[in-house]
Amino acid sequence: MKARERKREAMVEKYAEKRAALKKAGDWEALQKLPKNSAKVRLHNRCQLTGRPRGYMRQFGISRVTFREMASSGLIPGIRKASW
Repeated sequence: MKARERKREAMVEKYAEKRAALKKAGDWEALQKLPKNSAKVRLHNRCQLTGRPRGYMRQFGISRVTFREMASSGLIPGIRKASW
């Protein structure tokens, strides 16, 4: 799944200018002929380490599960478990 997502990211980057030009021109038929995976809307945020699609924390780029493990082991600077 991680490889598939990387492939989509590369395709979005490759066709970005062409898509923008076709949208501006209003050429919807030519836009439909482009690959489906070249649409930015098909991208999904995934954890950089595990590839988990759910519970993604945008600020860190990892999932909540990975974040908790890393925070508990002290791998994320400035983050520690709350205790009162």
